[in-house]
Parts: sequence; structure tokens; C-alpha cells
Amino acid sequence: MADKASPLLEIKNIKKEFFGNQVLTDINFTLEEGEVLGFCGENGAGKSTLMKILFGMDVIRETGGYEGEILMNGEKVDFATPFDAINAGIGMVHQEFSLIPGFTATENILLNREPKKTNVISEIFGERLNTLDRKEMDARAVEAIEKMGVSIDRGMVINEMPVGHKQFTEIARELSKEQLKLLILDEPTAVLTEKEAEALLHSVRGMSSRGIAVIFITHRLHEILEVCDKVVVMRDGFVVKEVPAGDTNEAEITRYMVGRNVDTNTDHSNLREEIKKDSLSDSSVIMSVRNLWVDMPGETVRNVNLDVRKGEILGIGGLAGQGKLGIPNGIMGLYEAGGTVVFDGKEIPLNQPRSCLDSAIAFVSEDRRGVGLLLDETLEWNVAFPAMQIQNKFLKYYLGGLIKWRDEEAIRAVTEKYVEELQIKCTGTSQKAKELSGGNQQKVCLAKAFALEPRFLFVSEPTRGIDVGAKALVLDALKKFNRESGVTVVMISSELEELRRTCDRIAIVSGGRIAEILPADTPSETFGTLMVSQVI
Repeated sequence: MADKASPLLEIKNIKKEFFGNQVLTDINFTLEEGEVLGFCGENGAGKSTLMKILFGMDVIRETGGYEGEILMNGEKVDFATPFDAINAGIGMVHQEFSLIPGFTATENILLNREPKKTNVISEIFGERLNTLDRKEMDARAVEAIEKMGVSIDRGMVINEMPVGHKQFTEIARELSKEQLKLLILDEPTAVLTEKEAEALLHSVRGMSSRGIAVIFITHRLHEILEVCDKVVVMRDGFVVKEVPAGDTNEAEITRYMVGRNVDTNTDHSNLREEIKKDSLSDSSVIMSVRNLWVDMPGETVRNVNLDVRKGEILGIGGLAGQGKLGIPNGIMGLYEAGGTVVFDGKEIPLNQPRSCLDSAIAFVSEDRRGVGLLLDETLEWNVAFPAMQIQNKFLKYYLGGLIKWRDEEAIRAVTEKYVEELQIKCTGTSQKAKELSGGNQQKVCLAKAFALEPRFLFVSEPTRGIDVGAKALVLDALKKFNRESGVTVVMISSELEELRRTCDRIAIVSGGRIAEILPADTPSETFGTLMVSQVI
């Protein structure tokens, strides 16, 4: 029988080797009923692997299992599948969405747990002919959404939802499970606006008050300090610090995470002075966008007019669902678009992705797993393949060009170059992309774009889901690429302060249109006002 005096969860001496790399070493911590535990660490520190062990993910069993023990209420558990973990009362909201696009919020919330009702036919031929009890499904979905404390349209189809509402649907699905004792939230606010994130933190406190324990994984350290009871910091597969949230601060947590001081409030504007700010105002327009519309679900662009100056870093910001992500996706041909885009004096045909690539325009998508990476291929193949396919780089020619063959040495060299420059944590350049942490996958996406040596680069949400140390590295890499290679960069981000520290000018998108374009050193309050304005 379970010992009621025992913690809800005990992690004891957990070790894990993954693809020849020791990723977890002697992990120990406890979690009490209703306690909110903040979990932080750099990308590659081992957080995701530990959560996969706790949730019984297949990849753990398929790679040799783990050492150590997991106890719930004093009893040892060993989850062979996520269903075992769910039955024990553990829920998890992953960083990448796991929703069915063509289903409504209600249908996703109650997937595989739908209430059924009998009918005359099922009475005769068996329960397989029962029908869904739609009224009861709606009632249960409403109850789960109310528990969350955030309003979403339960009848809306997932692929029509803003990204923030998809995240809330995932959370509501877990809250609808009656046996829920522990909820793992992996980067839950990464896709949310500040207002939505605030609502989620309030929801987490509500879960805690009802006795549900929460493991809250985030790189937004202020959120950990605001909502958590205790903080666990990981570095290189070890727990390096466990401390009550009230006894620490952002600077201390950052120091434990990265092993050095990182000034997250540094004003990087001096780095932009090298790019002759005064002359930027006189520089020529390299890309002119007129009357752009993009049909991207949840990020519709209605009528965007925008001029990008040669050699600048232009930031595009705005609240979730207002259209900022639609601009690069539409121009690059990932979603249906209309209007006019002129690049360096030549009109670029829309809805033809190859036309942009042939014009030396590159794109780092916000969807690194769905669009950005070949997950089952090596880092070498991911970095080199686009340049090989589009520009015939990294190839050897034989018989006067009749035969083309991969230049393995050149491919390895360029991959090693960016692994070193971007500090990509991997076992080697032949490691598969799917085996890297989310932040390191993001760096591979950047390396792939850099290898194309473009003249113009769209980079969308470049620091989403990566830690404070990696953020500084990624942003510095973009600035260096802009400064040394003369590449014009358009950076789309939900992090206003990141845009202010990195860009020369910032365009705010509201209601699918450009509200205004202002210098990056404009007060943040002004940008905030533009974000909530309604552009006519």
C-alpha cells in the first residue's frame, strides 16, 4: 500500500546514456502533492530526456532503458509506455503540438475518451455501434476549459486556431483526465503572448490549489520565480542546484545554468553602431512588399506594405495571431499569397518557393521540426543539402560535368564549421537531427541557412524554446552574419526586447497589417501600444 507520508514523486539516482552520450548522471529530486517545480537548464542539459523517462516514452526503452528508480507515493513505478504514466496520473504537454488538425477543440480534448450513448442498433449488434454523446462531450470540454481558467472556442477546428489556443487545448486535454495528479508542462508559454502567458501562470496556480503537482519547464526565468515553489537547475546531465523559488533570482539561476555570468539585460545596441546607422536611412531598398495578403491559418495577412533597406536587420513583432508569422511564410511560398514582392529590382513570383531560393533569399522557419529539418538525416546532410540542391555546392564533377557526386570532405568541413561557431551540442556531424535537443535543432536550422550564403534572410522566432545562454549566441550569430557578410536580415519574433536589442528598425503587425515601423530604440511602451492597436 502507498505510504501517505511519502512525496508524490521521487526521482532517485537516474542515469541515462543516449546515442553513445551520457546525458543524465545521478539525478535526484522530490515533488510533493500540489507543489509547482520549476525545471530549467540549457538546451542539451538533459531536461527533455528526464521527462521522457518519467512519461514512459518509447524512445527510452528503444535505446536501452535507464538506471535508477522512480517512486510515486513511496511505490516504485516503471512506465513501459505513456499509457502507463497516464493511468498512474501523469499528464504531459509537449513542446511540439500533438493535436489532430481537422478535429475541434472538444474532439481533441476528449480523444479516445469520448462518452458514448447506446441506440437500438447497438443494443442488438454490440457497443461498437454506439454513437458519440456530443452533449456530454461538450459538457466535459467546458469543465476542462473552466479548470484551466482561459477561454477558448471549444467548437473551433484546430487548424483554424491561433497558436496560443492550440497550446491551451493541449492543457485542457490533460485537465479533463480525472486521475491527473502530476502535469508536466514543457515550454508552455513559448508560443503565447504576454497576456496569454499571464493567464496560464494563473491557471498553474489554480491547479496547485486543487492538489495537482506541476513540473514547469521554461527558459523564461521570471515565470519560474513568479509561479513555482521550488527550482531545480540542470547542467550537462547533472542537477547542480535545488532551491526554494523565493530564495533565488534570475541572475543566480542563469549562473548555475551556464556556469558563468550572463547579463540578460545588456544593451546590445552598440553592436549595431558598426553598421553605420546614419547611412542605413539613406541605403537603397532591397525588398519592397506591396498589398501582400497571405492565407495562413491563425496568422492571416491582410494588406502589408513594407520596404526593407539593404544591409539592415529589420524586426517584425506583434501579438500572436496578428499576422507577423504569415509575412515570411507567404513570401517564401509556404502558404497561398497575393500582392507584389520586388527584390533588388526584380519581381519575385509568389506561391513558387524555388523562385525565392534562386534569388538568394533564405528562410529559417518557426516550425523547425515540420519545415526546417530532415529529422532522420545527419547534421551534415541537413546543413549541406539545400545548398547542394539549389546552388550545386559541395559537389564534385567528373567526365567534364557529366557525373556529379557529393564532396563528403567539403560537407563535413562546412558542418564542423557551424557546429563550432554555433556551439551545437552533438556527438558528431554524423548524428541524426532528431537526436538533438530543441535548441540545438534550432541552431542546425540557422547553419543550413548560413551555408546557402544568401543575400537576404528571413528568420522566424529564432530563439523560441532555447535557453538564455543559447539565445545570446544565436542573436550574436545573426548580427555577425549581417555585419560580416552584408546579409539583409528580417527577424520575426514574439520577444520585443530581443528585437529592440538586435534590430535597426522594428515593424509592428496588428490585424494583418503593418501598424508602424519605428527605430529599435523607441520606448517599449510605444511598441506595446501599437501591438494592441487596430489598424484600419
